[in-house]
Amino acid sequence: MAGAVRVVGGAVSAALAVTGALHAVWAVTPWPLRTPEEFADAVVGTGRGVPPAGACLAVAGALGAASYLVGAEAGVLPAVGAPGLRRSGVRAAAGVLLARGVAGPVVFGRVGERTERFRRLNVRYYSPLCVALGVGAAAVGWRGPSATNC
Repeated sequence: MAGAVRVVGGAVSAALAVTGALHAVWAVTPWPLRTPEEFADAVVGTGRGVPPAGACLAVAGALGAASYLVGAEAGVLPAVGAPGLRRSGVRAAAGVLLARGVAGPVVFGRVGERTERFRRLNVRYYSPLCVALGVGAAAVGWRGPSATNC
């Protein structure tokens, strides 16, 4: 079981790090899309363009922290800090990712005013990715090397 947790944790940690880096890039450019308007349509779902740099960097930081916590709890990164606090952080990250993944199609597809392109991408890619990362983080948070059987 520890080997599987390590593999899952490493994959989730890497995916969160890449996603965090992409959010940091979005603080200065709409890449890989060409224009802020195209970015707003595909990634944000509104016509307002790229979100403020501060918002992009805040999400990048949160994803970076989650990446570290999952990797450390899975034993693929050096662990720093109290194990219980680290485990709680992994579980919180799992909860946020699962909530975004499960509620995303409802909140962004029906309640909010989002573009058709965003709704389609959200249902096909964004929400399922959040669910997958949330499940992986949950597996690490409840079965990682430092986890207890509580």
